[in-house]
Amino acid sequence: MDSDLRPTPFNSPLETGVRSLAILHAAFPAAFDLQRLVEMDYLVVHSGDAEGPESLHAPLPLRAGELLVRRGLIEKGLILMMSRGLVRRLPTKEGFTYVAGEVAAPFIASLSDEYSVNLKERALWAVQRFAYMPTDEVRRFTHQFFAGWSSQFQSVQKLGDGV
Repeated sequence: MDSDLRPTPFNSPLETGVRSLAILHAAFPAAFDLQRLVEMDYLVVHSGDAEGPESLHAPLPLRAGELLVRRGLIEKGLILMMSRGLVRRLPTKEGFTYVAGEVAAPFIASLSDEYSVNLKERALWAVQRFAYMPTDEVRRFTHQFFAGWSSQFQSVQKLGDGV
């Protein structure tokens, strides 16, 4: 089979859904809105950028740009997790929040491969470090990576101009 046609779990609804579930499980009984989950997901995946444990994924150049596309991916993942009863969506005056469902704990406990263990550790770290910080403050923290991303992008662009 051609490698371009194989499905990839990287940033698929399944992977982003499981990451969101791990975050919500670590934060239970707290509920997070979609924007907070976007920020927390970035911190879980790139915990090394935030002076936490080694990042879950490789530190690729221009990774701060992921914040721009992450929202839709996480939303699809949450829909998948809700369809399996793992996440519940709660209406609020401001919109919706998400909370781990009743079967989330046994599902998360059943994940024992190395990636999943690392994911659970980083989700717990992110929740302990950032969950009680106001969302605006978390957003400012994660968006500081945009400054680095912008300078990386400009450096790449200048290299391309000189060729």
